[in-house]
Amino acid sequence: MPMSPSTIIFSSDDGAHVDETRPELSDIGRYGRMLVRRFVSQARASEQPSFRSIIGDHLGIDPDDLPVVEERWPAYEHVNVQSALDAWLGEAGREHRMIGLADYRHRGSFGLADLLGQSAMERMHGPRPGNVSRTSLPSGPAGETTDCVRAAVVLATLGDDRLALLYRGADPDSEMRGVTVEVVATRPELATELTGALRRLALELNVYRGQVVSFGHSMFGERSSLLRFHERPRLSAEDLILPADTFADVRRQVVGVARNSTRLRAAGQHLKRGLLLYGPPGVGKTHTVRYLVSELVGTTIVELTGETLGAIRDACSIARSLQPAMIVVEDVDLIAQERDHYGGETPLLFTLLNEMDGLAEDADVVFLLTTNRADLLEPALASRPGRVDQAVHIDVPDRDARHRLVELYAGRLEVDLGRIEDVLDRTDGVTASFLKELLRRAAVVAADRQDAPDDDTALAVSADDLEAALDDLLDTRNQMTRAVLGFREE
Repeated sequence: MPMSPSTIIFSSDDGAHVDETRPELSDIGRYGRMLVRRFVSQARASEQPSFRSIIGDHLGIDPDDLPVVEERWPAYEHVNVQSALDAWLGEAGREHRMIGLADYRHRGSFGLADLLGQSAMERMHGPRPGNVSRTSLPSGPAGETTDCVRAAVVLATLGDDRLALLYRGADPDSEMRGVTVEVVATRPELATELTGALRRLALELNVYRGQVVSFGHSMFGERSSLLRFHERPRLSAEDLILPADTFADVRRQVVGVARNSTRLRAAGQHLKRGLLLYGPPGVGKTHTVRYLVSELVGTTIVELTGETLGAIRDACSIARSLQPAMIVVEDVDLIAQERDHYGGETPLLFTLLNEMDGLAEDADVVFLLTTNRADLLEPALASRPGRVDQAVHIDVPDRDARHRLVELYAGRLEVDLGRIEDVLDRTDGVTASFLKELLRRAAVVAADRQDAPDDDTALAVSADDLEAALDDLLDTRNQMTRAVLGFREE
């Protein structure tokens, strides 16, 4: 028998054919129950409290004619806005109630005005009152976190005044890329006063002030970029092996200006400065940066490198707000020819130079740049003078510096330096990274040679161990190893 395209035939267990398109009495019953459930849910939804009714009852007036005041922050400010809101709500004479949002994620953008104007159907399928959801966000080094509200409506009472605010944090799963606060109040000026107070408190209570932070990305990229905290390194001047003049130049330009900022500003001298450290790989530019970071206790450090170089504008904004500050851009040559892949057509290097020029002269901000390829930067820097005040060349260590580096990298090893002069003769032109690897390999040779238990007793490195490690590094089969350590072959 021919069948229409919409006819589906199944075989039952007894072999009989069943036409799935033919209605049965049970189907009619199921359809009826479905219609009843839908009718009941719609009827009851209209009776459930809505954000409009809740906010209207709290304010005591019709909210339709009240202006909505909005304030926005970047996603990384979520923890600071939360601290600001908690501080404002906690002041004497203020009471508040917080209502969470349900079914608001994956709903696209919406605001307080949308919640106030929801129809009965929109209340069924859109954001509705629910539990308050929170998330833990980093607020300090060593794993310190703060509980932050994801989304909520806050009803606050200040004496005879009433206000309601919609508070939303960044949401990687929706279009929310930042933090927003929207406010309505019985007195419109009160809403403006609140947003202004939150911005002031977020700056005063800023968790990034005086910390070492860097921009980080999750596996989903910029959608969830946040600031990561880092422990401030602890280094002394003895840990930085540089020629005396080079060390003095670097320290004076960064640490000296920071420690004398008040007197310099009073004398009309600008505090904004740029320092470029350049030289071959492995000579200690990054180590120099770590030393300067350790010296500037209390200074906000924002580090940019690799994929996070596109956050230059945000880094400058943070430094401007939280000065004294230092922005560290390592391997700045990587952006010398790279186009901004975040939507603009200005090379990132020129974006950086523009931001450096845009800060006020009395801004206590230092830009610390490092590069292995000064030749790529020189044309751009020369065409825009004044961005970098001083360029310091860090070269391979001389004989005296190599001796000091061997002693430094020996650490807790018991190293026989009886033939150190021979080692220094054979390491002319090597980098600090090469010498660090030399001491590590010597320790491995010594540990493998000695028949001793594997415990934490001191490890003795003989002159023969040191020589064997050097022979190994200088062997022709380790040419690539020497290259990645920065060794320049004759």
